[in-house]
Amino acid sequence: MPASKTYLRVVIPLPLNRVFDYLISDTLSTAQVQPGMRVKVPFGNTKKIGIIIEKTGSTNTPIAKLKKIECTLDSTPLIDSELLKLTLWAASYYNHSPGEAVFSALPTSLRKGLPAAVANKLIWKISRHPENIESTLSRAPAQMQIWNFLLQHPRGVDIDSLNRHKINWRQPLKQLIAKQLVTELSVADCPAQTDKAHHSLEPALTLNDAQAAGLETILKKSERYHAFLVFGDTGSGKTELYLQFVETITRQNQQVLLLVPEIGLTPQLITHFRKRFQHRISVYHSGLSEKERLATWLDARSGKSLVILGTRSAVFLPIKNPGAIIIDEEHDLSFKQQEGFRYSARDVAIIRAKNLNIPIILGSATPSLESLQNCNSGKYTMIRIKGRAGNAIKPVISLLDLRREKLFHGLCEKLLTLIEMEIKNDKQTLLFLNRRGYSPTLMCHDCGWIADCDRCDARLTYHANDCSMRCHHCGTEKKLPVNCKDCNSTSLHHYGYGTERIEKALAERFSDVGILRIDRDSTRRKNALQEKLGQIEDNQILIGTQMLAKGHHFPNVTLVGIIDADQGLFGSDFRASERMSQLILQVAGRAGRAEHPGKVFIQTHCPDHPLMQMIVTQNYHNIANSLLEERKQTEFPPFSFLALMRAESTRANAPTDFLLHTIQLANKFNLQGIELFGPMPAPMEKRAGKFRAQLLVSAKSRQLLHQLLSTWTPTIDNSKISRTVRWSVDVDPQEIL
Repeated sequence: MPASKTYLRVVIPLPLNRVFDYLISDTLSTAQVQPGMRVKVPFGNTKKIGIIIEKTGSTNTPIAKLKKIECTLDSTPLIDSELLKLTLWAASYYNHSPGEAVFSALPTSLRKGLPAAVANKLIWKISRHPENIESTLSRAPAQMQIWNFLLQHPRGVDIDSLNRHKINWRQPLKQLIAKQLVTELSVADCPAQTDKAHHSLEPALTLNDAQAAGLETILKKSERYHAFLVFGDTGSGKTELYLQFVETITRQNQQVLLLVPEIGLTPQLITHFRKRFQHRISVYHSGLSEKERLATWLDARSGKSLVILGTRSAVFLPIKNPGAIIIDEEHDLSFKQQEGFRYSARDVAIIRAKNLNIPIILGSATPSLESLQNCNSGKYTMIRIKGRAGNAIKPVISLLDLRREKLFHGLCEKLLTLIEMEIKNDKQTLLFLNRRGYSPTLMCHDCGWIADCDRCDARLTYHANDCSMRCHHCGTEKKLPVNCKDCNSTSLHHYGYGTERIEKALAERFSDVGILRIDRDSTRRKNALQEKLGQIEDNQILIGTQMLAKGHHFPNVTLVGIIDADQGLFGSDFRASERMSQLILQVAGRAGRAEHPGKVFIQTHCPDHPLMQMIVTQNYHNIANSLLEERKQTEFPPFSFLALMRAESTRANAPTDFLLHTIQLANKFNLQGIELFGPMPAPMEKRAGKFRAQLLVSAKSRQLLHQLLSTWTPTIDNSKISRTVRWSVDVDPQEIL
């Protein structure tokens, strides 16, 4: 009887919702190819890198059409069975290409087929410190210059550092090595960072009763899967609870994955962890170089890093000895990928913790309504921490009625007076405006022409720093026009306010005071955000967007001013009220975090609006319960389950025509318990030159939604009209309007 043949099921990072079968090449044995390995395969007329997800004894492809893999790129699997299972589950749940989902677990260099290793680099450091070094090198000024440079960097310097020093260093360094004054090392020869891994550098703080009770509850259930929601007021000490929990887990030589929503929150958390622990702490986010991301990936996979801190994509890092997962600011929209592979890192992390049978902690001062409902239903355990840690007290929130008030570049006189008082008291003020640039509108005073983006249904924002007009949606950039495009008038005026305009206005009003603006424009350069955060103590007025709204600890900030809160009051998305209350309360939480009490003032033209009144008079728990009741009555999530089908095309009617066709296809299936809303134009119908429309799918259960998607989307994919547009499905969308 002939031996059964083995086929390889391979995924390739292409936007195709399928896998591909291949034969094992003649030069390889069956044992040499394993799931999780990268392989180079012929694909059409090209070569592609794929990942084996399964070895199987059967195939639906005719044998004559099967091709052989060319070679393997790894001697052992790069992705283990747990991570393969997770990424394939995510591909299925989010209705996405399995190849793109699996490859999202690899850093860029590994996706390109490069080796799974960080090449050793040479570094140089001083090996001995003779007392008469100045006389020894008195006739060698170039060597002395190198010596002094190395003296400033006791841990050693590499080639890049020496090149940046802009000196002729190679020959003098060689002579210093010959004199045994400098040692040349490869990175692998450096002392390990994991020595004395479980000894604290900085003693743990004493927990208050609520923190201690919460930690005890978590530790009792830390040996298996359990989901906890740490619902703690801003400044209540959630980070300290994390630190003490992490210390317990890492003592067992287990790893902790800690996710944060934005890069800006990583430096402060890293500082906390490095002050507390000596063991290796790795970081993973898009701001790192390819080499840095690969190094973290390898350290996590090998178990060298006991604490891995990262943003959304870190949820797919390999973990050798998983002990726990922590999601800080779990409510944040940044945890949901909005383009391409539209996954929620928070929700994927919960599934991963379940698969690994480890605990997961979700933390927030303003939890999402979904997480609160999971507590109400018993799926999660809530750890409630009220009040602030230590002697700090919650700030008082007040409204500033702007009606009939004269404004100075968007700031009312009372707020300006309050800022002046804080300056006199040597305290800091944080002003929040979630709109960057100088002004969002440039208008002709004579004819009413407005500077719009040619490619989007949006206005161009004026940026005073470089006299440019930019579209914040597609990136279009133009010079500031001198004349009106319609009537040729030079009477062009700026309307509205952005962070640049507030900065300039305050510089006029308080000319002798340090003012620091932090937004996406001021932090574009690599490491610019860390530099800006390091300058905070030297400035009395801080101006920022939501980059400063959460997670940061500014002990000297006693006044917070929210400049334009009204823009969130009338949003058409059903989550608008939730998002606005979360953002305002997170910003408010930056005030009075130390021994000095804080004050929060919200500028508004709508002081009588019910949500404004709730924010001032109620705590977030009460607001959230009220919003949950509204959601229940209207049958919106978390009391229903949504998917949003989006379509775009350069032709105006094509997206709507496509979605009408998909509705016809959907009607062929069982739609009991499912409603379709649309098609409708996207909130911004034209963006980056494409016309967009969408169709909302609402189901009474998650099972019903996925039953429909599993049969409906393949049918759409096989229809001819699907090739006339670019379309996608967003499961559990976080923004629908």
